Parts: sequence; structure tokens; C-alpha cells
Amino acid sequence: MKRIIIFLLLAVAFTSCKSTSTAVSKSESKRENRTLVHNLIEKATDNIGVRYKAGGTTKSGFDCSGLVYTTFESENIKLPRSSYDQAKIGKVIPLNDAKKGDLIFFKTNKSRQINHVGLITEANSDEVKFVHSSTSKGVIISSTKEPYYKNSFEQVNRVLP
Repeated sequence: MKRIIIFLLLAVAFTSCKSTSTAVSKSESKRENRTLVHNLIEKATDNIGVRYKAGGTTKSGFDCSGLVYTTFESENIKLPRSSYDQAKIGKVIPLNDAKKGDLIFFKTNKSRQINHVGLITEANSDEVKFVHSSTSKGVIISSTKEPYYKNSFEQVNRVLP
């Protein structure tokens, strides 16, 4: 009888430890995600001022998808290399649900397909700011309030949990 009681007490203790560790892991997960987003934005914005270079993935020059690709790679997250293929990753969400760390996609210069990507650095109800590599200015931060980006906006993808 003693063995059964001890077994039941151990089973209850083990089960309660499991539920506690799950709660801790959820908060740790949220903290880790915030840290990850912070690191990605910091890595991308550290490149502000770097010139545009078609096919570029280094400080000697970035194209838009090269900046995003290299930024995520710095955190061991593998993304496709082109903006067109990056737009197929994750979940498409409404612009007004965008958060820091999401990817924002555009069809620029009257393109029929997605050809430009940026990493969202700020998002609120009336404006989204994103870091990207523009052909004319290199790595900069732009806004969906700018007519060029407002008119060419296509979608936002959530690629992080």
C-alpha cells in the first residue's frame, strides 16, 4: 500500500512540474521571439547607408532580398533568395495586423509579380516603417505613407512564430 501511495504522490508531483514548466516555456518563448525580432531589426538597420548592388548580400552592397536573406541568415533562419520566393513563406496577414519582424512586399515599377521586400521595423494603425535596399538610395528606412510604397504595396507575411 505504501508503494502505491508513494507512486501516486510522485505521479502528481511530476505532472504538476510539467504544467509549471509549460507556462515558463511559453513566456520564455515570447521573450525569445522579442529578442529575435530585435536582433533581426538591429542587424538590418546596421546596414543603413550601404549601397544597392544587384545580387548583393554583403556590406559591399545589397539588393532588397539579399538584405532580408542575410539578416535572417544571421539568426540561422533560412529564407529563399528572391523577394518573389520569400513572399511564398509564412502566412499572409492584413497590413493593419503587421508587426515588427514581418516582411512587407511590393510590386514596383508596374511589375505583375512581387519584386521588392523589406523588414518591418515599426507598425501602428496608420503607418508601417520598413528597412530595405532601394535601387536609388541603398539601405534605408521607408514608410507605407510614401506614395510610391502606398501604391505598390502587395502583402505582409509573418514568417516568425
